[in-house]
Amino acid sequence: MKRSGGSARPRVVVAGMGDTGVLTAIRLARHAEVVGVSTKPDFVSGQELGLRLARPDAWARDYRIGFDRFRGLRGVRVVHGALTDLDPGRRTVAVARADGGREELAYDVLVVATGVRNGFWRQPAVEDAREVDDALAETHRRLAAARSVAVVGGGAAAVASAAQLAAASPDARVTLCFPGERALPHHHPRVWDRVRRRLERLGVDLRPGHRAELPDDADRLGEGPVRWTTGQEPLPADVVVWAVGRVRPNTGWLPDSLLDEEGFVRVEPDLRVPGAPGVFAIGDVAATDPLRTSARNAAHLLLARNVRAHLAGGTLKPYRAPRRRWGSVLGPLRDGLEVFAPNGRAFRIPRRVVDALLQPVIVRRGIYGGVRRRSRSA
Repeated sequence: MKRSGGSARPRVVVAGMGDTGVLTAIRLARHAEVVGVSTKPDFVSGQELGLRLARPDAWARDYRIGFDRFRGLRGVRVVHGALTDLDPGRRTVAVARADGGREELAYDVLVVATGVRNGFWRQPAVEDAREVDDALAETHRRLAAARSVAVVGGGAAAVASAAQLAAASPDARVTLCFPGERALPHHHPRVWDRVRRRLERLGVDLRPGHRAELPDDADRLGEGPVRWTTGQEPLPADVVVWAVGRVRPNTGWLPDSLLDEEGFVRVEPDLRVPGAPGVFAIGDVAATDPLRTSARNAAHLLLARNVRAHLAGGTLKPYRAPRRRWGSVLGPLRDGLEVFAPNGRAFRIPRRVVDALLQPVIVRRGIYGGVRRRSRSA
């Protein structure tokens, strides 16, 4: 297939260069001309919120990386800006660039990986490097100075935040409040049993059965007291981390005909978007299943394979969603990383193995295809 304009290679536009978008672009860069669109100047991961809050320097080492440092993105052009429009008939997307200009990108295949907005840590605003730095520093400053922190929410982001903050600031009072009898409702029950014991050892005050009154500004760090719709007394806190799962898809630039009732991108089992030839979707923005699990589970490998098959006129394979969440929950603590299997069984990776093998070899070299060291002047 040859794109109009004379290029011998098909063009793939990857809309969104977060976790899933970068992995997809790396997998396709050897087979197509790839152009990525990112609201951030660098790769800024949405993973490991707890580590980002408690130890931002450790988080930035592995989860904030310049696009030019990924060996697998060699030859990939990244446009810094926000997507504003899709024309499926003409096969073009429009971008408002960070420098104030506008650009239209033609594609043979479009991969929608624009993710979701969720709390203060996953927002779609176009930012430069200094704005990213300032936001990270200000968040850490407030939390490091707090003597009491309330973390509200029952998912992995909330649980990890409570654990990481308690480990980093043992003199602070950290309270985890969640609406159900247990947190992590989408994980195997064994996971919460084990995580609960770890949280208790870290000194986290657990408050089940607490459903919060959400303020209008729950997309930012808040201040106490936290009030409850479930009848408990208000909870005072110097800082409130709202991690309540108020996800909203970043799909305002897409036609309504491509979206489901909640605004997520409708997809076929093979991750193609019905009604838009040549368009695929993956990650938190794609309505693959109730948990939108193609954001994990190596779905980018299947998507890249299906894109190549689509361009070659071959057969595409379906994505099969797992029934339960699995993997790390608390993130890397000072004694290592605990990983859970789908059946809830856990195994621990010692910290020395995480630092010497997992991140540099398995993640950076194996998953990302190599990441260059920062220059000494960076």
